[in-house]
Amino acid sequence: MIYLLLVLSVLSGIGLGYYFGKQQKLAKRLLIISAGFLLSMTVLEIFPEVFESNTHAIGIWILGGVILQLILESLTKGFEHGHFHHQEDKKQIFPIALIVGMFIHAFIEGIPLSKMPQEISPYLQGILVHNIPISFVMGAFLLNDNSNRKIAWIVIGLFALASPLGMLLGHYFTAASQTYILAIVSGIFLHISSVIIFEGNKNHTLDIEKIILVLLGISVAYIGHLFHHH
Repeated sequence: MIYLLLVLSVLSGIGLGYYFGKQQKLAKRLLIISAGFLLSMTVLEIFPEVFESNTHAIGIWILGGVILQLILESLTKGFEHGHFHHQEDKKQIFPIALIVGMFIHAFIEGIPLSKMPQEISPYLQGILVHNIPISFVMGAFLLNDNSNRKIAWIVIGLFALASPLGMLLGHYFTAASQTYILAIVSGIFLHISSVIIFEGNKNHTLDIEKIILVLLGISVAYIGHLFHHH
């Protein structure tokens, strides 16, 4: 069930990107909502679990996740937080760098799912919500009239399978090592959500729409958090 949900979240985003790819405002709004959700889920769910483990120097691993995401973005050029790219950009990022960067990103996120209850946990919800806008941008970028569709679907297929493969591999990790992986993922989520929320504010002006969308994402995640723990 979880494997299917992970794949469907990517394919649904790809479909939205294919049909509505020219509506960049729609993608950005979805990204902002997902960023609020992701930030809330990281603070409310992942951080308490990571720090309650009393694992030595766990904060270093969270910082390591932030640094890892910075490195991955040098390959993906910001797909994780919704940067739209023009056709001339494909010579720089398509397809090898994009495959490697996005696969590693999604693969690492999938590992902690192996030790979680077989239900739609807040962590799984965060991944599903985040996958849709990322896939939206990917679908809009890859499935256009000038794209090599065969290569495009290889990239999409690898990204869709990355988290399920990470989940499969996660069964071979010890509980202690899973905590370190979860800490790395929390750093990745913290970086991505922060970039989406804070970038693009010209002259640091107050953006009411963005604040509302962020609060919407946070509220949905918080309601899910309350129901999950109740």
